[in-house]
Amino acid sequence: MGTDSHTILKSVFGYDTFRGHQEEIINHVNDGGNAFVLMPTGGGKSLCYQIPALCRKGVAIIVSPLIALMQNQVSALEQAGVRAAFLNSTCTPDEVRTVEDRLRNRDLDLLYLAPERLVSYDLDVMVQGCPIALFAIDEAHCVSQWGFDFRPSYRNLCVLRERYPDVPFLALTATADTRTRLDIIEQFSLRSDNDRIFISGFDRPNIKYSIAPKNSPRNQLLDFIHDNHASDAGIVYCMSRNKVETTAKFLSNNGFEALPYHAGMETEDRARNQDRFLKEDGIIIVATIAFGMGIDKPDVRFVFHMDLPKSIEAYYQETGRAGRDGLPANASLVYDSEDLVRLRYFVTSSNAPLEQQQVELERLNSLVQLCESIECRRKIVLDYFGDTIDDCGNCDNCIDAPELTDGLILAQKVMSCIHRVQQKFATGHIIDILMGKYTKLVCQWQHEELPTFGVGKDYSALQWKSVIRQLIGEELLHVDPENYNQLSLGKDSGAVLKGTRKVLLRKDRLKPEKKAKSTSSKSKGKSNSKTKALLEELSDPQREIFEQLRAKRAALAAEQDVPAYFVFSDKTLVDMAMRMPRTMAEMNDVSGVGTAKLKRYGTVFLGVLSGGEGGDEDASRYVSVESETEPQETNASSKPEPNRRGKRWSDEEDTELLEHIIADMSLSEIGDLHGRTMGGVATRIPKLCKEKYNHTLYRDDLSELIADGGLGAFIRSLEEDANSH
Repeated sequence: MGTDSHTILKSVFGYDTFRGHQEEIINHVNDGGNAFVLMPTGGGKSLCYQIPALCRKGVAIIVSPLIALMQNQVSALEQAGVRAAFLNSTCTPDEVRTVEDRLRNRDLDLLYLAPERLVSYDLDVMVQGCPIALFAIDEAHCVSQWGFDFRPSYRNLCVLRERYPDVPFLALTATADTRTRLDIIEQFSLRSDNDRIFISGFDRPNIKYSIAPKNSPRNQLLDFIHDNHASDAGIVYCMSRNKVETTAKFLSNNGFEALPYHAGMETEDRARNQDRFLKEDGIIIVATIAFGMGIDKPDVRFVFHMDLPKSIEAYYQETGRAGRDGLPANASLVYDSEDLVRLRYFVTSSNAPLEQQQVELERLNSLVQLCESIECRRKIVLDYFGDTIDDCGNCDNCIDAPELTDGLILAQKVMSCIHRVQQKFATGHIIDILMGKYTKLVCQWQHEELPTFGVGKDYSALQWKSVIRQLIGEELLHVDPENYNQLSLGKDSGAVLKGTRKVLLRKDRLKPEKKAKSTSSKSKGKSNSKTKALLEELSDPQREIFEQLRAKRAALAAEQDVPAYFVFSDKTLVDMAMRMPRTMAEMNDVSGVGTAKLKRYGTVFLGVLSGGEGGDEDASRYVSVESETEPQETNASSKPEPNRRGKRWSDEEDTELLEHIIADMSLSEIGDLHGRTMGGVATRIPKLCKEKYNHTLYRDDLSELIADGGLGAFIRSLEEDANSH
């Protein structure tokens, strides 16, 4: 494009201002400089190479190991009018030839490549003399052996610095501790005077962190989603493929739209589930860590870990897939000592060099400390990456900090018991002895005769499990996974038994196990948290408009088979509803509306905003025009009200609205009588149900009632119930 970065920011991406270091990075690259960029997920890394790619002459080569990211970003760029393409293992020979022809004809601004594909090509031959605008290496931590996702193919990219010394070179990542950062800089030779290091803050203030010990983890997951995210998109991470399948089935059986994703699935099934997650609202994906890398879905409202990740880096990156739109999101993790034992075993039984094993164990221990700490979660995570903040006030420990107690006597009881059974039994048996239970195994080994039998009757099994978990975390106890998880004493256990070493334990927030809620529909939980957060900024009339805009966006996205946020983000629709633009020039001022999208969608959305035809067709996600009954002939003396769109509903209108619904009038008829759009009518109905009948009517239920022609009968039943009390 060859124009300045501010113009491109507004005309292509629809934003008025840069964030953080973006402008400084872009200017440096435009001037021919190289850079290492460390920026949190959702911080706008992609603009740091996309805008220079459009400012500079030639094609930008973007290297990514993530097929999903390539496809996602190329589709989003094409929506914005940018010439972009990708080459990876999913491309057919014909598709490869098409991309090569576009390169030869200089019809590309950005080309995304997998690292293996780039190394296998003769790049000079491939670009056919087209200048290379820049190289951008995304997920740059993959080049480091100290990174949590080391990929040997990334090491081969280092030759690009030698072969193309005059081409700007960017290495970008969202997750790297100090050791990994230094290794990335060293591997890519980013130490000259023309090279700069940009490190943005790691804080994601919109994400609320919470961590809890496992106590019926499936029910913990169900309660979490039911109480906080009943209609939201989310990701649930599990350690094993089998657990992915069983957890997805469990959620589905409890009324949620949950899909599995793991490497053992058929490629087509995996791709289909990912596609649904990206394009549909309210899908929960249950996955191994194979899912999420490169997924740029902005409205993921929660990430839930059913098992312990392997490091704070992994935890930070995986939780960072929530709330990329900047709106409130939750990151919840449940864990137990079995997770820790399993992960430690994976490390020590691997073929990695001892030094690498030690680094991985240190990282795992840092995560355990995060889990067991009573301090601010966010503060600990950011401190790990070198950031310093005050307590956030928005994590579980800040909101309700657990107590830290002297655990010396408890630890001595556990260790004494383990010692007396010759370190040959697992956690459950030790707890049975401490609690004085005459189990078959206890009696078989005559352990009821031990001095430690019954010394812990005043504690529950959950409390003892918490004590043992924390002692394992501090390596005061060891677990042998190859010998039935037998417990043994750690190196400092002698000092504990002698009373010369302090032991501090946290008192877990232990809740009794609850049976899974029987849920016929996910709509029986709380309302969509994303919508709630957005709508708090809007008045009631603006909320009606917002719902109509979302419905139109959903229809357009479905027509093009793209995710809804590719058309416009929720934030952009909120800005539209607040500004109420009436002209194309005013629409261009809305945040997130660039030149290409203005040209493609401007007229359609102005139609919605003006209450014209564009606003009635698919006017609300609640309403399907096809499901409407044929309009009945209205009384000739009934004159339609003047257009009251955007105005508050009066008490008289509310009463008439309910009367019309009870009379089985269609929403289009009711809208005509009230001077409202169908979307406005549909939005008002749930509010009235709550205000008049104290009944929560959810979106999916309303859609079904309209489609089945049963809305009138439903309101009549509510009216009868109200009159009978």
